[in-house]
Amino acid sequence: MPAVKCWQVDAFTNQPFGGNPAAVCWLNEAADPKWMQSVAAEMNLSETAFVRQRDDGLELRWFTPTVEVDLCGHATLATAHVLWSSNLAAQRVPICFQTRSGVLTCTQDGEFIELDFPATAAAAVEIPAELSNALGAVPNYLGKSCFDYLAVFDSAKTVRSLRPDFRKLEKLPVRGVIATSIADDGQFDFVTRFFAPAVGVDEDPVCGSAHCCLTPYWSTRLNKSHLMANQVSARGGVLRLTLKGDRVILGGQAVTIWRGELLV
Repeated sequence: MPAVKCWQVDAFTNQPFGGNPAAVCWLNEAADPKWMQSVAAEMNLSETAFVRQRDDGLELRWFTPTVEVDLCGHATLATAHVLWSSNLAAQRVPICFQTRSGVLTCTQDGEFIELDFPATAAAAVEIPAELSNALGAVPNYLGKSCFDYLAVFDSAKTVRSLRPDFRKLEKLPVRGVIATSIADDGQFDFVTRFFAPAVGVDEDPVCGSAHCCLTPYWSTRLNKSHLMANQVSARGGVLRLTLKGDRVILGGQAVTIWRGELLV
């Protein structure tokens, strides 16, 4: 395969070394999924994105170090940022990606990039003892979306203090576990953390797709359609969120850290 252009971008932040890092690879031709998975394992980030031009538009795929996933917010944000900042896409023109979750559209709004994603609302379920044991705390409420558990806690302090047993978490029948509570900072509406060891990511620094579940939940709880979220991982991240029917608009910023070429 010819040399492949690649970038590393910190997403959902305006500061280098914050937010969630994603690798973005620009493909000139179709690539073997096994090769893409090997590249993602080599990058060893929560997601590596692969984008290429097809006859019907831009194809976008996402890989963790161990598996291909159906939806990823921060790597989509990173990819749109790369295409616009590298003049691979026309400025101020929306980008439409063909993905395993349908067509995803990205637009520019000042310094923010906005992603139009499907909402993935959670339905209430019983709290299994295995979940509480793995998290080391019992949530006040547990929901389950098509991807994840949504565990709601009494305070931001509790969410920050969680020290999960990741080997127990990875045995649960979900992609990951979202831990959330009301924010303790007036700048934000709620806080969150996201654990996904089942797909090779013990703690995701900032997870856009998790907020497709969080947004309908907190929109209902707080009776507002515009929300600000703070993912309180070690790196931290900020998301500007809007619920529009069965869609969630995820807004964030991004910073390019490095760019280069894959030679193999």
